[in-house]
Amino acid sequence: MNATETSPRGPRRPSFLRRWRVAGLVAVAAGALALGACSYGGHRGWHDGPMSGQMDPERAARFAERMADRVVSAIDGTPEQKQRIQGIAQAAMTDLVPLREQARAARRDGIALLSAATIDRGAIEALRAKQMGLADGASKRLAQAMADTAEVLTPEQRTKLAERMQNRAGRWS
Repeated sequence: MNATETSPRGPRRPSFLRRWRVAGLVAVAAGALALGACSYGGHRGWHDGPMSGQMDPERAARFAERMADRVVSAIDGTPEQKQRIQGIAQAAMTDLVPLREQARAARRDGIALLSAATIDRGAIEALRAKQMGLADGASKRLAQAMADTAEVLTPEQRTKLAERMQNRAGRWS
């Protein structure tokens, strides 16, 4: 069956498009791992999450370990994959925690600007640009972690993880 034929489920996409879709979903999974490690709010039983207080290296390592364990166990990964993914998540957290602190400081600056007697539009714009720079830096680091994590997994594991993510996404949409 070629790419233009149909199957009982409808028209088939070219195989390269399916692979890119899976790769994209894996990237999202890895990003979720890294982002979750840096921004999860401590609810749903994760009371030791990075956003539940000050993040020290020991707490960051424990959280990255739990996140990697969840991902690897969901895809029947190997202990070696778990160790490598933990390292990726821990490195991402090490890089992202300072950005989180800078973002918190920027929010405090925004509150100060908002409560000032006069509105300083130039300062507000400078703060906006600073916050966008922080977001861009975090986004780049997450993309790197996604790609690094995707390289650790086999194509079958990436597909399994993508399917799991797709099923879980339905609950929140």
